[in-house]
Amino acid sequence: MGVYDHYLALRVRRDDAPTPDHVALVITERDLLEQGAYDTLSDAFDWAFDYGAQRVTVYVSVLDEAAVPTLERELAAIDAPREVAVRGPGDTERADTPIQISVGLGGKHEFADAVQSIAESVESGDLSPDDVDESEIESRLVFPDEPDLVVKTGAERLSDFMIWQSVYAELYFTDVNWRDFRKRDYLRAIRDYQNRQRRFGR
Repeated sequence: MGVYDHYLALRVRRDDAPTPDHVALVITERDLLEQGAYDTLSDAFDWAFDYGAQRVTVYVSVLDEAAVPTLERELAAIDAPREVAVRGPGDTERADTPIQISVGLGGKHEFADAVQSIAESVESGDLSPDDVDESEIESRLVFPDEPDLVVKTGAERLSDFMIWQSVYAELYFTDVNWRDFRKRDYLRAIRDYQNRQRRFGR
């Protein structure tokens, strides 16, 4: 660890402000084609858990759907410090592991599937329309947990990711591309989070 990294790490640990319990990382299919990209992701998992996270969610936006099976296979086999669940388009099984990875399963599609599932339950008589509330919707999402911090590398724009869950999340954008993302960049994101006053929509 370099001197600057060590300085940042000390600031994070000594600050009385909390660190995020749930960190989400937004990267792209193209990012994972870069040399060392999977090693960086493995390192990011270590950094997150070392600095207080209990859960990490990764969203990989995909342009070429033909690449999804390969990405799912490689990400399921990634070197990780906790159990990993990978979900892609067409998956409806809830991800309930410390590390969750979405490969091309966008927020709009995930939300639409949840609403369709609710509609089917109402039509079959298993669910009353009066019982449809936020908790019912959340119970049918593949990635139900709300992130505290969403980190997006490479550009100041979000992709179709966790549109329901991240409504109150703190967003951190860095112009550092994923191939160049290092521990100091992660620590900067944590420091930025610690310096914010969360309002949860208020």
